[in-house]
Amino acid sequence: MSVQVETETRRVLRQAPVFRLLTLLLPAVVMSGCLITGRPAESETPMEGAAMQADAPGENAGASAELLDPNEIPKFVEPLLIPPVMPSRGRKDWNGSGQAATEYRIAARQFSQQVLPAGYPPTTVWGYGLEGDPLPGHGAPSSFSFPAFTVEARSRERVRVVWVNGLVDDPGADRPRFLPHLLPVDSTLHWANPLGRPGSHGMDPALYRGPVPIVTHLHGAHVPPDSDGYPDAWYLPSAADLPDGAARRGSVYGSVHPAPEGAAVFEYPNDQRAATLWYHDHTLGITRLNVYAGLAGFWILRDEAEEALDLPSPAPRLSEAPGTRHYEIPMVIQDRSFRPDGSLFYPDSREFFDGYTGPYAPDSPVAPAWNPEFFGNSIVVNGRTWPFLEVEPRLYRFRLLNGCNSRFLILRFDRELRFHQIGNDGGLLPDRPLQREKILLAPAERADVLVDFSGLREGDLITLLNLGPDSPFGGEEIAPEDRADPQTTGLVMQLRVIAATGQGVAGRIPDRLPPVQPLRTSLPMREVTLNEKMFMPADVPVEALLGTIKEGPLDWENDITETPVVGDTEIWRITNLTADAHPIHLHLVQFQVVDRTAFDKDRFEKAQARFQSSGRKGNPPDPSRFITGKPTAPLPGEQGWKDTVIAHPEMLTRIIARFDLTGLYVWHCHILEHEDNEMMRPYYVRPRP
Repeated sequence: MSVQVETETRRVLRQAPVFRLLTLLLPAVVMSGCLITGRPAESETPMEGAAMQADAPGENAGASAELLDPNEIPKFVEPLLIPPVMPSRGRKDWNGSGQAATEYRIAARQFSQQVLPAGYPPTTVWGYGLEGDPLPGHGAPSSFSFPAFTVEARSRERVRVVWVNGLVDDPGADRPRFLPHLLPVDSTLHWANPLGRPGSHGMDPALYRGPVPIVTHLHGAHVPPDSDGYPDAWYLPSAADLPDGAARRGSVYGSVHPAPEGAAVFEYPNDQRAATLWYHDHTLGITRLNVYAGLAGFWILRDEAEEALDLPSPAPRLSEAPGTRHYEIPMVIQDRSFRPDGSLFYPDSREFFDGYTGPYAPDSPVAPAWNPEFFGNSIVVNGRTWPFLEVEPRLYRFRLLNGCNSRFLILRFDRELRFHQIGNDGGLLPDRPLQREKILLAPAERADVLVDFSGLREGDLITLLNLGPDSPFGGEEIAPEDRADPQTTGLVMQLRVIAATGQGVAGRIPDRLPPVQPLRTSLPMREVTLNEKMFMPADVPVEALLGTIKEGPLDWENDITETPVVGDTEIWRITNLTADAHPIHLHLVQFQVVDRTAFDKDRFEKAQARFQSSGRKGNPPDPSRFITGKPTAPLPGEQGWKDTVIAHPEMLTRIIARFDLTGLYVWHCHILEHEDNEMMRPYYVRPRP
């Protein structure tokens, strides 16, 4: 039976957080125009439903609903924090391996930080820092911070990191005890599941309160698979009270050198051009929670080509004099919500998203606590709500990162100032800078920009605005009434012009940037799809999935379908069959955006449904037959190298990449709520026969 879901109705429902949907009558799911049943329940292990679980979602919804009103939070009263550089342990060989590397021992810990303005309670967060350092607030300098300190490296400088899961009460104690998650963990998703069958769905709707797995991914890095932070390579902390039978490591855990319990050793060759990368947690099924709690930081690569451009400086560096002013500043923009006690708020019930009250898994395919997207009501920049930055009337360099879970940002100043964009995800743009009035950043995208304040006077105030929506993103042309709340999430930060100090290197806007050679291939295109599964008749989003035209939508555990041969250059054509835009990220590679082409989604879906219902006889439908317009060139700022691309709805998006290392990697949507619920797939780069 074919059922067509009306796109506009679906969008309205998604944007109505208190809309109560109809009670479910039939256990059916709609996906890409076809009515299907939900996934069969998997058997639960004796560990699930035991003492590591909390109340069922919804039972504490009243307390969860008490939010700090973002209109009451003072704006632009606290200075922007500029992340310092993470100190290393120097260059060392590891047990006579013969490969010297700059070494770090970086742990994830829980601590308190003043995220809200002074006078409000501090916020308990997670963050990275040097193993063994005291936590903030204990009277001694600490490297633990949200966001984390910045790892600085040069191209081709080998870096080795011992990543430690320090989510325990006291790592130095004889018998440390694990800390449960700060946020609600929905264990009915396909997730790490260390107390059940690892890497599977749990069947207990109660919130998980057990030890928390982590694994760190360096986003944008060209790195061998054993150091990539594969989602099933997680590991638990070394705690004395781990439950009997708990899986301490994921199914593909790896460490390039022997590591202590609760840790893994990863090596990064950094064999790529200068770029703004970032590191964050990537654990299967809880990435959205671990990153929201604070596990993220910048990783900046530098090289001679970039240094020859005479850009404004300095950036933060080790052993700098107190009071040093910075003219290259990394900024991670995130959205968060808070409770009046300062704690982070994240929904503990699906009811928060669209008013749907159940039934939930295991009685339906709808996860009880997972939300299809989450939009915080407050903007946080470098770990502070709505900060201000003092700027001199001169040139600045800002490295901008959208670190939000789901929110697309459209950044613009409130006066006649322009961004001079010199770089994106993969480093410098080709040929010349771009002068831009506004910049669109999907989750995980970066923009390296120069801003010239020299035409302003001391005392001038500038506000960095966000014109993106407080809802799922469908395209850059957004009506004023659909933009973010102009009093809260439409504000990012304030810039205050002060007198020139004469410090630093003034720098200049380059006339030319190094060229980038376009990739080419004669191989056939690889066809992949973006899909959404709906639960009918309530029209409830259940999960988003990746897939292929031939196989249809696929779950994480389905057989691998993307298997490029090492050394091959491939074009991937991404057919978006959903109502919204998705930021698609491929691990291992930096790619180039080829083009986008509009197509008739409804006609294509009908053709695909006929192919599937015929038992996949003959050839699957070719999206080229359903094109409705001419190909459009990459958007401004997408030239050169990228690792994340926006796949717009009702568009065919093409990217081209060279796969030069063998091994197991992933590609996924970087809306973290999507990634955590099936919109991620493994891919395998095969050895050449």
